[in-house]
Amino acid sequence: MARQRLGQHFLADPAVRERIRASLPLRPNDIWLEIGAGHGEMTQHLLGEGRRVIAVESDPRLVADLKKRQSEWPGMSLIEGGILTLELAYNGLSPFHVYGNIPYYITSPILHHLFEFAPNIRSIHLVIQREVAERIVSRPRRKTYGYLSALCQFYARPELIFEIPPAAFRPPPKVRSALVSMSLPGEREHLGIAAEDEARFLEFVQLCFAQKRKTLRNNLRSLAPPARSTERLAAALAACGLRADARAEQLALTDFAALFRALAPP
Repeated sequence: MARQRLGQHFLADPAVRERIRASLPLRPNDIWLEIGAGHGEMTQHLLGEGRRVIAVESDPRLVADLKKRQSEWPGMSLIEGGILTLELAYNGLSPFHVYGNIPYYITSPILHHLFEFAPNIRSIHLVIQREVAERIVSRPRRKTYGYLSALCQFYARPELIFEIPPAAFRPPPKVRSALVSMSLPGEREHLGIAAEDEARFLEFVQLCFAQKRKTLRNNLRSLAPPARSTERLAAALAACGLRADARAEQLALTDFAALFRALAPP
C-alpha cells in the first residue's frame, strides 16, 4: 500500500513502463541511479547488459522487499534513505544516468540537489507532474517560463517525452504526469560564466524572476544604492540591447548572462 505522506504513486501500467524503458539511453555497462525504486517497477528495466543500478528508497517496507530481490538482480545496489541527503560524487557512481518516479512535492529540491553534481551526470529522466514538466521545458516569452525553466536549461537540455495519465499509477494521483528527459550539459557550457560565479549567477536569475509581473528594473533595484540604481540599471539594459521595460520572462539565458556581467562590480 502506498503512503500518501511520502508522495507514493507506483507506476502500475506495464505498457507505460515499457514505453519509458524504450525512451531511455540504456547502453551496456552504464551506471544508473534510481530515485524511489518502489517495488522495483522500473529497476528490472534498467538492469541488463552489464548495467549497474543504485536503487535509492526511503520507505523501510519497500527496502525490505527490494532486499529479497537482490539475488534475482545482482546488478542492483540498494541505498536506504532519501535522495536529498545522498552524496552523489563518491567513487563508483560517476559518470551516471538518473531515473526516478519522484514525489511531486519535492521535484524542485531534487533537481537542485542533482544539479550540484552536474559534472558527474550524463542524463536525468523523471516522472513528474505535467505542469512542472511544462515549466521545465518552457522557453522565453511563454507564460510558463520562469526560474525553474532557466535553472534546468542552464544545466541541461530538457525535453517533455510524453504524458502519463493518472490511471497508469496505483494509487492514481490527482494530476496528470509526464516523463521529462534532460541531457547534460546545458547552456552553462556556452555562457562564459566562471565556475566560481555560477551560484551568484543563478541567484541573480532568481532575483530577476522574483516578481514576474514587475520589470527587471524593479526586481533588480536592490543590486545598487538607491541613488544610482535607476541610472545603473538603465545603462546595463541598454548595453545588453534590452528595453527599459523588459521583464525576466522575455530573456534567454544568454541575455541573463550579459546583464549579469554588465551589472558586475567594477
